[in-house]
Amino acid sequence: MTTITGDMLIGRTTVRGSTATLRAIQAATGEEIDPPFGGGGETEVQQACDLAAQAFDTYRETTPEARAAFLEAIATEIEAIGDTLIERAALESGLPTARLQGERGRTTGQLRLFAKLVRDGRWVNATLDTALPDRAPPRPDMRMRKIAVGPVAVFGASNFPLAFSVAGGDTASALAAGCPVVAKAHPGHLGTSELVGRAIQKAAIACDMPEGVFSLVVGAGIEIGQALVNHPAIKAVGFTGSRAGGLALCRTAAARPEPIPVYAEMSSINPMFLMPAALTARGGDIARGFIDSLTMGVGQFCTNPGLVIAVDSPALAQFKTAVTEAVTAKAAGTMLTPGIHQAYRHGVNELAAASGVSQIGMGVAANGPHDAQAAVFETTAATFLKSPQLQEEVFGPASLLVVCADDAEMRAVAEHVSGQLTATLQIDPADYAAAGALLRVLERKAGRVLVNGFPTGVEVSYAMVHGGPFPATSDSRTTSVGASAIERYLRPVCYQNLPQELLDASLKDGNPLGLWRLVDGELGRA
Repeated sequence: MTTITGDMLIGRTTVRGSTATLRAIQAATGEEIDPPFGGGGETEVQQACDLAAQAFDTYRETTPEARAAFLEAIATEIEAIGDTLIERAALESGLPTARLQGERGRTTGQLRLFAKLVRDGRWVNATLDTALPDRAPPRPDMRMRKIAVGPVAVFGASNFPLAFSVAGGDTASALAAGCPVVAKAHPGHLGTSELVGRAIQKAAIACDMPEGVFSLVVGAGIEIGQALVNHPAIKAVGFTGSRAGGLALCRTAAARPEPIPVYAEMSSINPMFLMPAALTARGGDIARGFIDSLTMGVGQFCTNPGLVIAVDSPALAQFKTAVTEAVTAKAAGTMLTPGIHQAYRHGVNELAAASGVSQIGMGVAANGPHDAQAAVFETTAATFLKSPQLQEEVFGPASLLVVCADDAEMRAVAEHVSGQLTATLQIDPADYAAAGALLRVLERKAGRVLVNGFPTGVEVSYAMVHGGPFPATSDSRTTSVGASAIERYLRPVCYQNLPQELLDASLKDGNPLGLWRLVDGELGRA
C-alpha cells in the first residue's frame, strides 16, 4: 500500500519542503488530516524545472510505442493504488465513493485514449511537399511535422481531484505530446495528489523515462505557482479554476521575457434555452432533469447549468412549479473545501439581494458546516440585460431563470451572455426554425452546443470540445478534454531540403511508420 509522506516528488526523488507546513483538510468537518506536508518554493521549482528541461529532448523523441506504454503504465499504477486512493480523495473532497470511482475510471480511460492517439500518429500532422526543380521558380523539398513545445506546468483543479488534477487531462495530453510535466498539487487534495504523483513516478521509472519527465511540487499561497509559470524552462501552462486565478497566471506568463500560452479553463454559467414547443410538451421532465444536473456533485461542475432562458407562457409557469417541487426535495451536500463553500454562500446571498431577482425554490437546509443548499432564482430579461453581476458564476448548485417577453428578447439575452463552455437547446421539431436562428448565436458563444440533454456530462472522446470564448477559457481555439487537447502542447516545424538521414521517421520517404500523411495535397499512407 502506498504511504502518504507529505513530500514533494522531484524527478525520481522525494524532497521535503521547508518553506511552509501545509495540512490537508477533511471537507465535511474542516478538521486537519495527517500527515503534514512540507511546502516548497523557488528552490524546488528550480530543481523540478531544470530536470524537465534536461529531459525534454530525450523524452520528445521517444518512440510512439514507448510513450504510449508509459501512459498506459500510469493508468495501471493508479488502478493499483486501490481503495486507498478513493478513501483519501473522499476524505479530502467530500465527494461520494461512487463518484470518485467513476472519476478514477475517467482518469485512466483518458490516459489510455492518449496512448492510442500517440500510436495512431495523426497528431504529428506529417505533411510533405516534394521538390519541383523544373518549376519556375523551383520549389524546394519541404516537410512538416508537429513537435512538443517544451516542459508544461499543470495546476490541479479543486472539483476533479483525479480527472483534472495530477494525472488528469492536462498532464495526459502534455505527456502524450512529448512534454515533461511539472504539476502543482491543489491544496484541497494534497494526499490524493501525492498518491497519484507516486503512481506517475513509479511508471516513469519502470518505463525508463528520463528523470525530469514528471515532478510534483507543493506550496502555500500563490508564490510557488507564480515561480513555476515564471521559470524559463516552462513553455506552456494548463489550469482549471477560478477566473481570478487563471487571469493571474495569464498576466505572469505574458509578462515574461519569453511570453508563453496559458490554457486556462475558468468561469462558465452554461445557458440552457427552453424553446416553446419543448416546454409545452415536456416541461416537467425538463425541470426535473435540470435540477438533477444542477445539483449533481453539489453543483461543482464547470458545466453546471447556471442560467435558464425561456419566453413567458403558461407552460413556463408549469415548469417553474415543477422546478420548485424538484429542488425542494434535494438534500444539501458537502462542498469541496471550506473556501468554496464560503464563496458559494456569498454568491447565493448576492443573488437573493439583487434588485429584480426573486427566489423560485431552495433545497433542503444544510446540516454540516460546509454543506450547500441548492437555490434557483428568477429575473426578467430586462433586468438581466442591465445587470452585469447576474452573469457572474456562482460555483455550486445555484441557477437563475431569465424570463423573456418574446423571441427577440431571448435572442438579445443570447447575444448578451459572455463566452461559455456549453449552451443547451431544449427543442421539439416545431422549434427547429427558431432554434436554427439561435444556433448561429450560440456557436459564437460556446465551445459545445447540445440539444435535449444537460451539460454536466463531458465525454472523453475524439470530438469533444471542452473550451469556449473568454471567460470560459483563455484561448477559445483549444479544448482541455478529448483527443484534440494534445494540440495545445504541439507546434509545427518545417524542414526544407533536409537529407533523408536527418529526417524524423514520420517524414522519411517510404513512410516507415505507416502514418496517414498529406503528400502534395493528397491524403494517404504514401
